[in-house]
Amino acid sequence: MPPVRRSTRGRTLGSVTAHDASISRFFASDNWAGVHPEVLAAIAAANVGHAPAYGGDDWTARFRELAQRLFGEGTEAFPVLNGTGANVLALQAAAPRWGAVICASAAHIAVDETGAPEKTGGLKLLPVATPDGKLTPELVDREAWGFGSQHRAQPSVVSVAQVTEFGTCYTPDELRALADHAHGLGMRFHLDGSRLGNAATHLGTTLGAITRDVGADIVSLGGTKNGLLGAEAVIALTPEETPGIEYLRKIDLQLASKMRFVSAQLLALYEGDLWERSARHANAMAARLVAGIAGVCEGEDERDGSGSGIRIAYPVESNAVFARIPATCIARAQERFQFGPWPGDPELYRLMCAFDTTPGDVDALVHALSA
Repeated sequence: MPPVRRSTRGRTLGSVTAHDASISRFFASDNWAGVHPEVLAAIAAANVGHAPAYGGDDWTARFRELAQRLFGEGTEAFPVLNGTGANVLALQAAAPRWGAVICASAAHIAVDETGAPEKTGGLKLLPVATPDGKLTPELVDREAWGFGSQHRAQPSVVSVAQVTEFGTCYTPDELRALADHAHGLGMRFHLDGSRLGNAATHLGTTLGAITRDVGADIVSLGGTKNGLLGAEAVIALTPEETPGIEYLRKIDLQLASKMRFVSAQLLALYEGDLWERSARHANAMAARLVAGIAGVCEGEDERDGSGSGIRIAYPVESNAVFARIPATCIARAQERFQFGPWPGDPELYRLMCAFDTTPGDVDALVHALSA
């Protein structure tokens, strides 16, 4: 596909109000979205003169200070390059060399990171099947055993994703129960927060209210899925429990030499309300999509007997919509929009909205599904 010329015609950058058919937007993943204009501006502003490398710059110092305001005093922040690196780094810091990580069987660290926590991090994963992507203390106990046995990798960390892989959100009470349970077993609690902003806006909370305040020890703070070019961070909320990150970051190939450009992106997203505006907009587009497809393709298809209507598979609590869609509807929609079935379940489709998804994009998809 030839490059598409970006135009601001008919829309406002950062707050798109109208559909522009000349611009390609799809629903396969929020990773497909571009870079938010405010983030591009921040990168350009940081590209002036020289600055110390490897985090000795003013932008990184400001981000460290910002992390303490967002997540509490004593917090330590480490900018990194991508989400998988953030997760591996965080888990390595939270677990000993002989440790194991309990997670949901659908968790990103278990199914979408090519074994990085195990191959690169050297940590055994202990996945647990869940009905909605969410762990509970009872589900944790299915793998939280064998403590002290030299024949079993020692359960050392409970890791949850907020938002989960199925687009659902943990409430603060659910997170607190998991953290308390993990700590009671002598384990640490990790949050994969690649879409943490989407969860916070859905729940109407601050970022700290669903991390530090609920007892999390370490967080992988997302940015790329919310409009950054390529920047994440590891936030150590209890640094004394997760030592060595400054060394592990280099070992894990996550220490950027020109870190000011990573930190400048994180500042652009989290220093003001850009993270909240972007996440709230993406969530709102997902809600609009659900409202639009309600009742589409209802009834049985006379040609092949398929089609019982589009059915929403999980509660829509973020920017993700999981739906079971009849084959006839899929064929029409995929002529224009790119999205696909969920791995392992060919009848289940994931539709992702992003910070730059417009109401027109959503309405066009709904029209394609119902034409």
